[in-house]
Amino acid sequence: MLKNAMPHCIRHGAFCLVLLHILPVAGFAQRVPDRVVRVEVAWSNPQAHAGDKRVLAVVLDIEPGYHVNPDARRLHDDLLIPTQLGVTSVGDGLSTEAVYYPHPAEVEVGPVDAPRLIQGYEGRVVLYVPVNTASGLTPGERSLELELTYQACDRHVCLPPVTVQVVATLTVVDPATPIAEADHADLFADFDARQSNQVADQAVTFDAFGWGFAVSPGGLLGFVTLLSVAALGGFLLNFTPCVLPVIPLKMMGLSHAAANRSRCLLLGVAMSLGVVAFWLALGVAIATVSGFTATNQLFQYPAFTVLVGVVIAVMAVGMMDLFSVTVPRFIYAVDPRRDTVTGSFLLGVMTAVLSTPCTAPFMGAAAAWAATQQPVTTLAAFGAIGGGMALPYLLLAAFPQWIARMPRSGPASLLIKQVMGLLLLAVGAYFLGVGLSGLTVTPPDPPSVLYWWVVMAAIAGAGAWLAVRTPRLTASVARRAVFVGLGGALALSAVYGGVRLTDRGPIDWAYYTPERFADAQRNGRVVVLDFTAEWCLNCKWLEKNVLQQANVVQRLNGDGVVAMKVDLTGRNETGNRLLKQVGRVAIPLLVVFAPDGREVFKSDVYTAGQVINAIDQARQ
Repeated sequence: MLKNAMPHCIRHGAFCLVLLHILPVAGFAQRVPDRVVRVEVAWSNPQAHAGDKRVLAVVLDIEPGYHVNPDARRLHDDLLIPTQLGVTSVGDGLSTEAVYYPHPAEVEVGPVDAPRLIQGYEGRVVLYVPVNTASGLTPGERSLELELTYQACDRHVCLPPVTVQVVATLTVVDPATPIAEADHADLFADFDARQSNQVADQAVTFDAFGWGFAVSPGGLLGFVTLLSVAALGGFLLNFTPCVLPVIPLKMMGLSHAAANRSRCLLLGVAMSLGVVAFWLALGVAIATVSGFTATNQLFQYPAFTVLVGVVIAVMAVGMMDLFSVTVPRFIYAVDPRRDTVTGSFLLGVMTAVLSTPCTAPFMGAAAAWAATQQPVTTLAAFGAIGGGMALPYLLLAAFPQWIARMPRSGPASLLIKQVMGLLLLAVGAYFLGVGLSGLTVTPPDPPSVLYWWVVMAAIAGAGAWLAVRTPRLTASVARRAVFVGLGGALALSAVYGGVRLTDRGPIDWAYYTPERFADAQRNGRVVVLDFTAEWCLNCKWLEKNVLQQANVVQRLNGDGVVAMKVDLTGRNETGNRLLKQVGRVAIPLLVVFAPDGREVFKSDVYTAGQVINAIDQARQ
């Protein structure tokens, strides 16, 4: 009791010390902590249809003369206990969003003749928990269990913290059953106003390397514009490290049919449909599956990542004509050498799968917005992303003369297939390594990065083989110089890449936990959150080429700043909840928080100058 009271009292002088001496006799006998605050719960409506959204209000009625501390992001005294509401159990078919804490007021503490102002909650304070019900949920009662912790204080002393267990029951009714109007609508006025302002005023903001704009989704023109930006993001996915290695593979496949224009177009359309089909399937999953919210969420399942790595590795071996054992027929079907409609469609699906670890400029914000909309809107947005990504393959198929000059047979063609096969093998090794890292990591510890040496060995092998074989295939001095130089550069860059990608770098990273985040903010420090994963190549590029610039490193390692990494390589549920809390579903993402909890900056594609300016602004 005295241990909790003493630190707070030190700040308020001799009167508080006297009060502490008499508290054991009088103070707590008159004010029992759990009677100073009365806690109740209420639903925005206690009934719901499957697919509806409801809001649970947790109401704290505080006795006059007392206040409770704000939540951790707004509490700047590490000797006090913040108000915290956590969900401990969720009924089947329910999912919760981030808890909404209202802004605290200024309250007076200390002697009446020399008071000081701090932040706190007085009178009635309402915390809100948005709750979603899954589509197709069967009727019945679903329980939601929560744990509320708070500490009540008066002008001079704080009472011991109290933890309250709260249970609320939501009744899911048959779709044909009408739902009566809810009572106490005034209790949700603050939350409804906040939601209305967000919908009406907050346009979807896009930002790429400092060039940004906003699109309002309201109206036909705004909606079409938003879909166009989503399609642009899908198109740019083809130039990310995840997808770029696949384009030459498809070019080789289409080159075999280049002489037959209609056949070439058919194969291109089939691959494009495979790309679009996968993105539409993702949209369906996000719109209908409870808990599935992110385009790259599949790669947070290490077993899935390992499976993708195995399939790609087998494709690579087959591409080099090295199959010596019988493999499943579907592996042959995806073989990019095979000019079949099914193979092209499945290669399109595989290409789209490979794209999901990466986020192109403009795509992340569009996908995050789409994930919060009605199913039809979600499908339209994800279909637009898929259509934009499929566009290059349609263009290659529509204009086969662009690829007609690629060698289709002979030693040169074999060399190209072998080199591309080794590069594809590097992709397979990458996904295998990422999957194994995810299986062995224990969040928040950093995952192993040793697999990069296997990846780079395959790339170096491709470069070395190109350099060795080219002089035997051509007498042209110019061609020898170009391709031997290209092979040597590829091999040397692989060695450099292995060193660079296995180096932890100059930034003194802390790995995210809610406790570390809250502790940093209680100590008045700027927090720079970097959402990343081993399967996110865009994240790697931004870290190595933007965050590790000397002037950015100086800020991140400086006084008053905590560089905190949220690594989603394995099943990091805590990190996923935080990603959802900041309003995104995909990575990379960098968020800068001021010490008072304000979100100063958020972007998935940023420059060094933006990061520096955001940190300086957060310090003010």
